[in-house]
Amino acid sequence: MTERETETPPRPSPGGCAALRVLLAACIAVPLALALGLPAAAQAPSPPPAGTATAPAPTPVPAPPPAPSAVPPAGAQPGIIGAVHLPRDLSPWSMFASADIVVKAVMVGLAFASVVTWTVWLAKSLELVLARRRVRRALDAIGEERSLAAATARIGARRGIVASFLAAAAHELQLSCDVIQREGIKERVASRLARLEAAAARDMNKGTGVLATIGSTAPFVGLFGTVWGIMNSFIGISRAQTTNLAVVAPGIAEALLATAIGLFAAIPAVIVYNQFARWIGGYRGLLGDASAEVLRLVSRDLDRGIGAGAAGRELPRAAE
Repeated sequence: MTERETETPPRPSPGGCAALRVLLAACIAVPLALALGLPAAAQAPSPPPAGTATAPAPTPVPAPPPAPSAVPPAGAQPGIIGAVHLPRDLSPWSMFASADIVVKAVMVGLAFASVVTWTVWLAKSLELVLARRRVRRALDAIGEERSLAAATARIGARRGIVASFLAAAAHELQLSCDVIQREGIKERVASRLARLEAAAARDMNKGTGVLATIGSTAPFVGLFGTVWGIMNSFIGISRAQTTNLAVVAPGIAEALLATAIGLFAAIPAVIVYNQFARWIGGYRGLLGDASAEVLRLVSRDLDRGIGAGAAGRELPRAAE
């Protein structure tokens, strides 16, 4: 056997096997790492070449915060009244139609009080004007006469308080026809005329008390409607859980409308009442003048020596 045939083949060393395993692992890991790190490498900017000037990177501007949405998300505020439930306008009639039943009752009552005020003003104005005109005409007529009988004949069958004065004086003279002492006749006639004057003034004052009541209570009734309307507005705010003006404004406007109607009813009532107080005072002055004129006629007849019985008999003949 030759030397080549008998030579044993060399065995690989342990160090060579380890190097082979490392090389095999590197061959498998490098492609895998390249495959996984490729997107990051593509996104990362490549470094500029050495020696070239790089421009400074712009400072990033923070994005403005998003504007709040004008429409609240559904379900965030379940109690808010929608636009379809709010009144389209705030005209007086629209506010009255959308008001609470209590506020409506207050408004209707105040409107009725205002109608009563103007009705009383119209009726009492006509009554006062006509009464003052009748008293002035009768006063001018009896002021030119010299006796009670002539004044009665001049007035005739006219209606009015002056005719009542003459009739009361004649009646007292007839009742005193058998009285010897004539000093008390004028006092009794004056007493009758004073009662007639007071009765006429009371009749003329009828209806003015309503004006005083309306003028003194209408503002407080309107204030009650205002308080009730504002209370309902606060209740609506608590239910809606919002202070939006569109929710609060209708109730407050209705409340203020009740106050306005109350003032509209009260102010004319106070003015008309004061006006009637002055007019009735002037009317009572005219009645006092007429009463004094009748009393002077009675005194003149008595001073002439005409007895009470003669004066009482002369009055019917003069009236005829």
